[in-house]
Amino acid sequence: MDKPFWAKYRREQLAHVHGEILEIGVGTGLNLPHYPTHVRKITTADPNPGMNKRLQRRIAETEINVDKRVISSEELPFDNETFDCVVSTLTLCSIPDREQAMGELFRVLRPSGRIHFLEHGISPDAKIAKWQRRLNWLQQRFSDGCSLLVDLPKLLATQPFASIEIDNFYMEQTPRTHGYMYRGTAQK
Repeated sequence: MDKPFWAKYRREQLAHVHGEILEIGVGTGLNLPHYPTHVRKITTADPNPGMNKRLQRRIAETEINVDKRVISSEELPFDNETFDCVVSTLTLCSIPDREQAMGELFRVLRPSGRIHFLEHGISPDAKIAKWQRRLNWLQQRFSDGCSLLVDLPKLLATQPFASIEIDNFYMEQTPRTHGYMYRGTAQK
């Protein structure tokens, strides 16, 4: 996920974030160098403390103040309407209860707040989707629970977003079974 061609998508995803920002699934901090210069503070939520060493190194290389939380996105300890923006990059695929997490993200967004997402999921091409279903058990076993079968429009529809903008494409240099992408925003 740190290949150069990903950098363009990360920059585009983060170009319009502002205010109080929550990034779920921060992992090793691959998004940190791509935040706009006006961003000086973010809060992160990630349940995996094993990523901490590489994340700490990336935090040290940025001027962003990172309030790092080792927590699950399914039970966020923040008040209602706390954040202007939520960032999710290749994260929703590995959350066990995605619907509960989406409910939490909606809850902590301020009115008119946006979720900025770049996620992979189920392809609309029946042949590719068939292979995704065949490979999913293996993907989940060896990729920390990551599912190839996420239907992001269906997941977003579980909450009453005022507007949703989604751009779909296949990620370059990535097998189609793993690279069907959803990029966009969902506004509360």
